[in-house]
Amino acid sequence: MPATQPAVRIAINNILFPTDFSAVSEAALPYATALAAWYDAQVIVAHSVPLEPVIIPMEPMPLDLNFEWVNAERKMATFAANHPMPGTRHETVLQQGELWDVLSSLIDRHEIDLVVLGTHGRQGLSKLVMGSAAEEIFRRARCPVLTVGPKAARDPGEFENWKTILFATDFSAGSLKALPYALSLAEENEAKLIMLHLVPLVPIQEQQDIEHAVVERLQSMIPDDAAAWCDPDYLVDFDFPAAGIIRVAEQRNANVIVMGVHHADKPKRSSHLPWATTHEVVCNAHCPVLTVRG
Repeated sequence: MPATQPAVRIAINNILFPTDFSAVSEAALPYATALAAWYDAQVIVAHSVPLEPVIIPMEPMPLDLNFEWVNAERKMATFAANHPMPGTRHETVLQQGELWDVLSSLIDRHEIDLVVLGTHGRQGLSKLVMGSAAEEIFRRARCPVLTVGPKAARDPGEFENWKTILFATDFSAGSLKALPYALSLAEENEAKLIMLHLVPLVPIQEQQDIEHAVVERLQSMIPDDAAAWCDPDYLVDFDFPAAGIIRVAEQRNANVIVMGVHHADKPKRSSHLPWATTHEVVCNAHCPVLTVRG
C-alpha cells in the first residue's frame, strides 16, 4: 500500500539553542541562525545552571551569592557580546536545574519548534561512563532536534543554503514524521532530496527485486508536485543502517541528514549502546543530523 503523502509545509517560529559556552556547542550556532533566517524564527539561547548541593535544610541561596549563577551570567554576557546575531530575533535565558528539566520546561514555555545543539559525540566506554546529553535531548524532546556532531563540516558557505538533503528512512512512524522536515528543507533551498533506505544482509541474487520494490515505496512517499521545487533521488543500499547512512552522506556531499528516532520516556540502557544507529550517525557524520521523534 502506498505511504500517505505528508503535508510539506512546516512552521518553525522558535528555535532553542542550548549552550554550555564551549567551542563544541558554539559551533552549532551558525546553523541555528541560518534556520532562523530561512523560517523567520526567533532563537532562544539557553544555559542551565546546576543547583547548589544542599547539605542541611536551608532557604535557597540568593542568586547574587551563588557562584555558579554569577559565573553563568558573566559567560552569557560574554557570549552575547561575541555573537550579536544581527538580523535575528533572539533572547538569552538562564535557569537553574538539571539540563533536561531546564530544556523541557523551556520547550513548553516558549513553544519551541526546533532544538539546535552541538555535541562532543562521545562513543564507546566514554559514552557509557559519562552519558550523552545530546542523545537524551533528541530522544526525549517533543520537537525535532538538529545535532551538530564533532565531525560536521563548518564551511561558512553551507550556512547560506543546503543543496543536498539526505532523508534516511526505515519506514517507521518516526521516519514518516521526519519526512515533512526533509521536504520543507528541500523546498526552502531548492535542493536535491535523496531518499535512502538501508537493507542489510541480503543475498546478491535477491537484491534487484528488493531494490525495485523499495524504490517504488520511496517514490510513493513524495508529493506529486515535488518535482516543481526539489530534485528527488531514490537510493536503496545494502549495508547496516549507521554505516550506510554515514557513507552515503559523505559520498553525496549531504548538507544535512534527516531521520526519525525512537522515543524514550527515560534514557534506556539499550539507547546508550555505543552502536545505537542514530547516535552513531550523529557522532560520525560530516554534516548535522536532524532527528524527529516518533
